[in-house]
Amino acid sequence: MANAAAKIRAESPLAQFGQFVLVLQGGGALGAYQAGVYQALHEAGIEPDWIIGTSIGAINASLIAGNKPHNRLTKLTQFWERVEHVPFLKAAGSLPIMGQAASTFWSTILGVNGFFEPNPRAHWGNHVKLGAEEAGYYSTAPLKKTLCDLVDFDQINGGSVRLTVGAANVRTSQMRYFDSRDMALDVRHVMASGALPPAFPAVRIDDELYWDGGVLSNTPVEAVFDDKPRRDGLVFAVHVWNPNGPEPDSILKVMNRQKDLQYSSRAGTLIARQRQIHRLRHIISELAARLPKEALKDNFVREMASYGCPTRVHVVRLLAPQVRGEDHAKDIDFSAGGIKTRWQAGYADAAKVLKARPWAAPVDPIEGFILHEANADEMQDQPPP
Repeated sequence: MANAAAKIRAESPLAQFGQFVLVLQGGGALGAYQAGVYQALHEAGIEPDWIIGTSIGAINASLIAGNKPHNRLTKLTQFWERVEHVPFLKAAGSLPIMGQAASTFWSTILGVNGFFEPNPRAHWGNHVKLGAEEAGYYSTAPLKKTLCDLVDFDQINGGSVRLTVGAANVRTSQMRYFDSRDMALDVRHVMASGALPPAFPAVRIDDELYWDGGVLSNTPVEAVFDDKPRRDGLVFAVHVWNPNGPEPDSILKVMNRQKDLQYSSRAGTLIARQRQIHRLRHIISELAARLPKEALKDNFVREMASYGCPTRVHVVRLLAPQVRGEDHAKDIDFSAGGIKTRWQAGYADAAKVLKARPWAAPVDPIEGFILHEANADEMQDQPPP
């Protein structure tokens, strides 16, 4: 297995990087965009060394890490086919906005096949004690079955791809990253990462309850920057919520924009700070290299010099486009048209970036963090169901 992984890595178009990392946001149905990104990478012969995901990002990540390379795209496709709504009200669905409205209604009232289903006990009253692991409007038992069908956790724990999933500790309000490098992962860890309250109940792991990581940090790229030992690498950070957008002029647009802001997780601020930190590390390394050898024999000087780091990280930020007519319920739009549109957009955006290869351009040697923005060119139209 190790020899096969090494061969794949050596033949990858990104073999010059210390590691290739895929970071996947949470966002429900918007995660189809991530699947399209992976398809483009897969067809280009690029497989991740490490995948970090939250919520639907954790689910997509587990489907990739939990299968051998030749099965990954198939399993991703099977998952999205399972959760896709069979179109109904086709006459109304001939208008994209009506198709999305029907999909939202279907998801809210009936749930999503292979993902979640209504919890009848939740409607007995908001004060009824359901139990900490049952307190949610929906049951995610269908998702557990889907993951057990499509994900090989032995592959995750013994394979070549490192998997990290983020979840929020309900008791302490601290972010917890469950990492296959440090522990054995199972279906509970992926389920916990996607347990968004109050829709879904918390998941208990080792006597602690966990909710969806998006409650605290929906863009888990911080786990890459805080990882030790630091390594050179190329990071594809796949964003499904729009950090930038127009002024909303209706209540629906306000609700949509509020959700974008909430789940973008201040990614721009985080990236700006990381650029600053990496630059300072490079500056410290440069200064330490200019010190006389005698000075470096001093323990205090060596300790200060240790804060320097010459590693360099290229971050490609892929921003999913908006779909015309989408609203605040876009993350539960599991319609065939919605999934297809977002999948195709992810594929096209990733293919464009792979062709442009922005990471190959010369960079300032003092920079340790180089950001490449891949913005969507235009609004996407969703085909009718």
